[in-house]
Amino acid sequence: MFYFRTITVNPPLPERIERLRELSYNLWFSWNSQAWELYKGINPGLWERVNHNPVKFLLRVRREELERAAADKNYLKNYEAVMASYDRYMSGEKWYSQVHPRYKDKTIAYFSAEFGLHESCPIYSGGLGVLAGDHTKSASDLGLPFVGVGLLYRHGYFRQIINPDGYQENHYPDLNFNEMPITPEVGENGLDFTVSVELPGRTVYIKMWKAQVGLAKLILLDTDLPENMEEDRKITGQLYGGGREMRIAQEIVLGVGGVRALKALDITPAIWHINEGHSAFLTLERLREMVSNGVPAATAREAIRANTIFTTHTPVPAGHDVFDRHLAEIHLAELCHDTGMDCDTLLELGWDAEQNEFNMTVLAIRMAGFCNGVSILHGEVTRQMMHRFYPTIPVEEVPVTSVTNGVHTCSWIAEPWKNVFSKYLGEDWIEKVTDTAFWQRISEIPDQIIWDTHVQLKNQAIAYIRDRIQEKYRRNHETDAVITDAGEVLQPDALTIGFARRFATYKRAALIFSDPERLATILNDLERPVQIVFAGKAHPKDVAGQELIKKIIDYSHEEPFRGKILFLENYDINVARHLVHGVDVWMNTPRWPMEASGTSGMKAGMNGVLHCSVLDGWWPEAYNGQNGFAIGNPGDMQLNEHQQDRNDLYYLYKVLEEKVIPLYYERKNNIPVHWVARMRNSIRTIIPHFSTARMVMEYAERLYLPAIDRGIAFMESNYAAAEQTCRFKRFIQENWHHVRVEHTQSNGRWDMKAGEELVVESVVRLGPINPSEVAVEITLGNDKGPYISNLNTIVMELKEKLGEGSYRFAGKVPLSQGTYGYTVRVRPVHEYMTFKFEIPLVRWAENF
Repeated sequence: MFYFRTITVNPPLPERIERLRELSYNLWFSWNSQAWELYKGINPGLWERVNHNPVKFLLRVRREELERAAADKNYLKNYEAVMASYDRYMSGEKWYSQVHPRYKDKTIAYFSAEFGLHESCPIYSGGLGVLAGDHTKSASDLGLPFVGVGLLYRHGYFRQIINPDGYQENHYPDLNFNEMPITPEVGENGLDFTVSVELPGRTVYIKMWKAQVGLAKLILLDTDLPENMEEDRKITGQLYGGGREMRIAQEIVLGVGGVRALKALDITPAIWHINEGHSAFLTLERLREMVSNGVPAATAREAIRANTIFTTHTPVPAGHDVFDRHLAEIHLAELCHDTGMDCDTLLELGWDAEQNEFNMTVLAIRMAGFCNGVSILHGEVTRQMMHRFYPTIPVEEVPVTSVTNGVHTCSWIAEPWKNVFSKYLGEDWIEKVTDTAFWQRISEIPDQIIWDTHVQLKNQAIAYIRDRIQEKYRRNHETDAVITDAGEVLQPDALTIGFARRFATYKRAALIFSDPERLATILNDLERPVQIVFAGKAHPKDVAGQELIKKIIDYSHEEPFRGKILFLENYDINVARHLVHGVDVWMNTPRWPMEASGTSGMKAGMNGVLHCSVLDGWWPEAYNGQNGFAIGNPGDMQLNEHQQDRNDLYYLYKVLEEKVIPLYYERKNNIPVHWVARMRNSIRTIIPHFSTARMVMEYAERLYLPAIDRGIAFMESNYAAAEQTCRFKRFIQENWHHVRVEHTQSNGRWDMKAGEELVVESVVRLGPINPSEVAVEITLGNDKGPYISNLNTIVMELKEKLGEGSYRFAGKVPLSQGTYGYTVRVRPVHEYMTFKFEIPLVRWAENF
């Protein structure tokens, strides 16, 4: 291998349309169909062949085609309108600066292992990446000072090809970064910016690339450099590729290298958002920086926690990276040395003693002052998972909140729907995307228009699916007759169900095949036919997931299912776009409660495609009985996998046979009026509540702004607040053994009446701890037998000092009707604590 540098030679653009190149390097084009049309209008075939990549398009298009466009009055009119819209977007005042002007210059750094922005940047695998991409887009729409940090994978995730035997093959294309809508970060001397990280026995160099996403910036890190050893060039080779050693190297490059990259670019974040645990090493690099500047390690840790946010995305163990002690020790040796900490102390920050391994999720939780799940249910599940780290605290008070995911509205709503909304709701509908009252106006759109719009999109989806199936058959050298027949698959009038997602086993893609005879009867009803389109990738090492794909493809070739079951290969953003726009029903059958959120159903629901799902992830928050369908009842943690599969299968067939199919085929004047009513309800309820506009606004107001304020407070005056907090925590931990509730009495009786007050007095021994440093609380909740839930706490007042370190507290609680359990507890309090149990210590009354 020899060294070379790359230059890109573009055709000169006619002066009248020269800003096409500028537009091609801002992913704003990815959610603006009028911008797409500027390229597609020049050469539609080429636009499809380059997979909607405007940079690659301009490198391939013929000069005479550009000249022809520049001379076309209609084209120029569209071009000028798009550029005017782009300029307004880039210069206009946004929500964030209007509502929170004090924070408009406080940079938010958002780290993620993958970003799914558009098919022209295939550096994502699925939902986590697409969520990160949508988050970035909405941060731009809302005007947040936002910079994303990720890895630039030379081979992306993988391209899925289904071979003639029905098995998934994994192909890793070489991505040409110079033909993607990204640019290298260069200094004033024109040379690339690079940073480095230390790995065992060597230094790895990292190049920085930039993707502009509207107003937001995305920094992508690349180790495929000639300065690096061959193995180190592969660190950013494949997303989620390689073994444990490759994974820890990737995560050091992302976390440690990402912090260093921002510093090299002179970007100083006010807060740091860790999107899943892959990037949690950023906290250790920040720790190293502060310690090297003379800040004590314990104080630095408090300062880091003050402005760090961690979002966890899955309860599935495979989603939480873990490393054995030896691997963690050798890879973190340099960081240990630079922080002045011994390796045991540093590893303790991420050590899971129960599992005896270094856990990136544990590191993130311990180093972040704010932690959230991605749906209300997922927040509850995460608190259950994390309860072992807070064993003396009630599960519902484990310090994990939730911000339910959303999707980027303009990226995922089909253009025909945008046109309908503009006509009936007004051109400014996108500015009111989170306004619940505004979306009540969806009732103003006639049934015929809603149905016709859906039928138009369904026909487009079927045409796309047919083309993709024919393309696969040509590649696999099928006969001309087979290829021709593929051009007729799927009946446009038949109820069409879509199932497309990552093929992990807990998502139970094959659940519907559990009773093949019953399914065949459903699909082959001559009066009410049904067809199902599947798509999705299984991780290259997930043999069970790949077997699920093979199983479905085998079924699709059997006579009862031939033409009724289809599998569409290489699920990506482009495939997803066609499916969520054009199927009738979006089916989701995860094993409860393993689906943390599940954003594909939101994308479908915004387009009037009815969601039919187990009540998992986001769906319990959204389902109202009239905006889709529920499979079964809320989950029961007591059921084993076999019982849950059996129950959900029963309800899946039941809801299809008794609700979905009859409702779809019930027509009045050739319109399924009750179905359309549900479509309208779906659009009305899902758009305002499940957009990333709502989500990012919620992150901003509930997490970002408090984290910014807390970070500033902890770092000013030479880290005085961080040092004070550190001293307080150390003092409390050293003296908590003195604390006990010595005596409690109350007027509580088994037959109290509503309206009475429960009066409680307690004698509490605190030792050297001051009463102002604790909260003594009456804790009252619903009596559930072995525990109490839905806790309500009332702080008791200090009444008198009884002796050295001993105090009497009293409080009262007005009672409403019900059966309650109550007790008294003591917990530490401090002005700089983010949440109740930042110090996870509590002392409960033992007897009274």
